[in-house]
Amino acid sequence: MLAASLITFREGLEAALIVGIVLGYLKKIGRLDRQGYLWGGVIAAAIASLGVALGLQAIGAQFTGRAEEIFEGVTMFLAVGVLTWMIFWMRYQGRHIKVALERDVQVAVTAGQNWALFGLAFITVFREGVETALFLSAAAFVSAAANTLWGGLLGLGVALLVGYLIFATAVRLDVKRFFDATSVLLLLFAAGLLAHGVHEFQEAGLIPVMVEHVWDINHILNEKSTLGSILKALLGYNGNPSLLEVSSYLGYWVVVLGSVRWWMKRVGVRLAEGGA
Repeated sequence: MLAASLITFREGLEAALIVGIVLGYLKKIGRLDRQGYLWGGVIAAAIASLGVALGLQAIGAQFTGRAEEIFEGVTMFLAVGVLTWMIFWMRYQGRHIKVALERDVQVAVTAGQNWALFGLAFITVFREGVETALFLSAAAFVSAAANTLWGGLLGLGVALLVGYLIFATAVRLDVKRFFDATSVLLLLFAAGLLAHGVHEFQEAGLIPVMVEHVWDINHILNEKSTLGSILKALLGYNGNPSLLEVSSYLGYWVVVLGSVRWWMKRVGVRLAEGGA
């Protein structure tokens, strides 16, 4: 539930902030009369995203046994890839979103392309919606589907409320700090999903088990207990993981931290060259 709430809160707030930027710019240039196309795109994207989520659940329900394990593993791997890409994209490209959005809105309004404004809203919100649908589908394999659903609705509701308050009261949110903090939590979730995906593939016989249990601490903290279930859904806790699960979890962090270090060096070189 916590993982689902975090995912939908972040994705929902990101979408709300983007819509708020567009609305704010339309208000700034005195063209709020075009906001109907914006909201039309938002509503259409929300419906389409719901369709994707229901479609994923319907497809998953068709599989049983080994096929189900493979489907769950593939979904988890896809979620990890998209989640990681999204975090890095927002971390290093998000700073330019406001300028790019305002430029696109200005072009659409000036040229009288109302459907371009609709398309801008649709694509932006639909992207967040598809990501959310994929993440929640993967999260539902780890914890109870009902908990995932209610957690997702809770996170989305809070995101919409916070987004509205930001727009209505003109309160400035430190977006960078917000995304930095949530990125760490989502990376923990992604690492856990990767390990779970490996586990599903091992159960399906697609990946060798090698060492079945590196350790077994379920007698101390059982993964089926209340606390264990929460940690399993949020952080990928496993009381008796295989060697490959542990290796994939640690390997994910090595790759992520290495990528961050590489990027910071690259940015530092660019800044130094610019200063020179």
